[in-house]
Amino acid sequence: MNRDELSGKKNQVRGRVKQAWGDLTADDKLRNEGVADEAAGKVEEGIGKTRRKVGKTLRDVARKIDEG
Repeated sequence: MNRDELSGKKNQVRGRVKQAWGDLTADDKLRNEGVADEAAGKVEEGIGKTRRKVGKTLRDVARKIDEG
């Protein structure tokens, strides 16, 4: 897991907490902020996963070139 994935997970949790607090306090603005934070966290996590996969692919290709 890289830094982007970890940060994305953290933002998703923060978003869920905001949503829950918004529900408890009937604060629609806070709930909507939570939804946005959770969505941003999912995007950030996806970027991290893609970055990790691309890095692995590039390392594999470089290793094959060196062996070849």
